[in-house]
Amino acid sequence: MTANQTTTAGFGLRRQFDDLGTRAGYTLLLVRLVTGYWFLHAGWTKFAFVAGQPFDATGYLANAQSPIAWLFGFVAETPWLLEFTNFMIPVGEFLIGLGLIVGALIRLAAFFGVVLMTLFYLGNASWAHGYVNGDMLGLLMFVIVGVLAAGRIAGVDAILEETELVNQRPWLRYLLG
Repeated sequence: MTANQTTTAGFGLRRQFDDLGTRAGYTLLLVRLVTGYWFLHAGWTKFAFVAGQPFDATGYLANAQSPIAWLFGFVAETPWLLEFTNFMIPVGEFLIGLGLIVGALIRLAAFFGVVLMTLFYLGNASWAHGYVNGDMLGLLMFVIVGVLAAGRIAGVDAILEETELVNQRPWLRYLLG
């Protein structure tokens, strides 16, 4: 099996390392799969045909005690925005999880995972016991998966990066990982 190489650049440094076959690569794969399963399951159990009733975020949004409670209150009071939210939370969680599990469009999935986890973190802002909670750790997992391009490790993104479409449009590599 050939090793995938990941090149990362940040803070003026550029590093390249082999992913597959190393402990770091397998650990990153495990983080990607666990995070993917977590979100896939969270989205799946919110679908009406699974839960027995449609997902409704009204109570969560209306009662949020957070720095952006005004935004959550606005969403809860605006019918079309609430309907959009009630649709997108389960669908978004499911698609993010699916993308992480199969290793497809990892950076895009990780970006939207970070957005959702930031909103969840700010919505659950009861920081009486500190600033670190499950939502913050989930946000960190999405950042790790996205920054380290975890889709290149036993994922569809490794295959997609070799296609003619991506070779002709190098900017697509920013969505892959």
